[in-house]
Amino acid sequence: MLRTIRAFWHDQRGLALILVSIMLPAIMGLSLLAIDMSRMNNLHNDLQKGTDALALAAAAELNGRSDAWTRAENALSNLVANNTTFSNTNGGVMSLTTGNGATTVDPTYAACRSKGQVSWCFLASIPASDASPITSANYAASATVTRFIQVKAQPETFSAIFPVSIASSGGSADTNYNISAVSVAGFTSGVCNYTPVFICNPYEMVNGTNAAGGATLEQAVTDPAVHRRLIELRLVGNNAAYGPGNFGFLQPPDGVGNGAQALAETIATSKPLGCYSAQGVNTKTGQNNGPVQDAFNVRFGISPSGNRFNSAEYGPAANVRMGASTSGNGNGNQCPAYNKLTFNATGNMGLPNDATTPYMGGRMGDGNWNLSTYWSTNFQSTTHPSAWDTTKPTRYQVYKYEIANNLVGHASNGGEVGTPPNACLAPVTTVDRRLLYGAILNCNALQAAGNNLNGNSTNLPVEAFASFFITQPVSGANNGGSVFTELVDITGRGGSGTLDNFLRDEAQLYR
Repeated sequence: MLRTIRAFWHDQRGLALILVSIMLPAIMGLSLLAIDMSRMNNLHNDLQKGTDALALAAAAELNGRSDAWTRAENALSNLVANNTTFSNTNGGVMSLTTGNGATTVDPTYAACRSKGQVSWCFLASIPASDASPITSANYAASATVTRFIQVKAQPETFSAIFPVSIASSGGSADTNYNISAVSVAGFTSGVCNYTPVFICNPYEMVNGTNAAGGATLEQAVTDPAVHRRLIELRLVGNNAAYGPGNFGFLQPPDGVGNGAQALAETIATSKPLGCYSAQGVNTKTGQNNGPVQDAFNVRFGISPSGNRFNSAEYGPAANVRMGASTSGNGNGNQCPAYNKLTFNATGNMGLPNDATTPYMGGRMGDGNWNLSTYWSTNFQSTTHPSAWDTTKPTRYQVYKYEIANNLVGHASNGGEVGTPPNACLAPVTTVDRRLLYGAILNCNALQAAGNNLNGNSTNLPVEAFASFFITQPVSGANNGGSVFTELVDITGRGGSGTLDNFLRDEAQLYR
């Protein structure tokens, strides 16, 4: 008997079955928990990918314009839909979208809205640390100051197989989790290789009207009749305030030095280094007459006063036809100073001004300029596109046509050609030297909001970046003369894309 008991005690056969039987509940529980965690992570990842995509789509529209919120919400509604799995909704498969119906606006904070399975808040700022929560202090007061958007997925219920009470030490066998996701994205828009110039928006609306006859900035680049209008830009400080059509200077990039001469070099060069953000630019104080005005005229092959702008990057445009002659000898064989030029003498004609100037206090034309006389004076019987007889082109289109069709060297009745004098620096052909690039600011709105534009103003939002065609030299290079221009193109809505090479736009996730 004792031997039988001893043998049974030392017999290990079937031990694994006993251990498995004891551990089986734990093994099954851990397996179910692993499955639940995998399903829960899958649902959270789906929701997170959805909010990430929605936030990025909306953030790409936050360019500081007054309709940015509307465009961002259209992007939320139309551009992105993301399917999730393992929730209790619709048999486990749900499409994370803003759905149908009207958007609900938070009655306390207008920047926060919701629709469908998504809610969002427009933000002017975010805390520096990711550990700090976003609060109402970060909400944006308007579309023009919005830089970020926070997108939340409404919590989705997830039913676990493994009881939550065991996993969380709860007292009841509740098997439901609520899973959500939050994303914060922002939009950085700007330009690089831009001249440090800003222009007060000639088409800025104030209470539904403006000094441009009600035409908008978008119409100014899409409507041919408005596109042809000649605009006289006046330097701020030369009997001009910060109003529509006036211009000033932005803070030059680091490393170019201080003072009027350094600023002038960044304007005169064909290789500007400045990068500027649409979310905010800084202005530069001082009137900077003299060398800055010379910086515009070197583009026409006009010699500046003093020994400056004498390297290849300051060369003139390929076409400098301006209706000028020197000492009655055409362009002569020297790079002339402004005071040695005679403009619009018999037989010579530069691109003319508009017939009348009914807008912006006499500084914006009606777009009706004398193409026929200009053409016959400079090109005699040479024909131009017949379409111009139906729809008059802009001066910039004519200027480019002359270059493309080898008419730059064609002499006018008075002997002027568009080719720069041989004694000048070689023409720059890598960029268009007759284009002036600048940031358009809504100066009226900025001043109404309390911004003092007369000093070193900082973080001024940009309505758009633009290019302007300089139609004629600046009169009185050392006297702060006006700059006569046509608006060529703008960034953003309405633009034709000619500024895309300058753009540095990026929507990115921050949280």
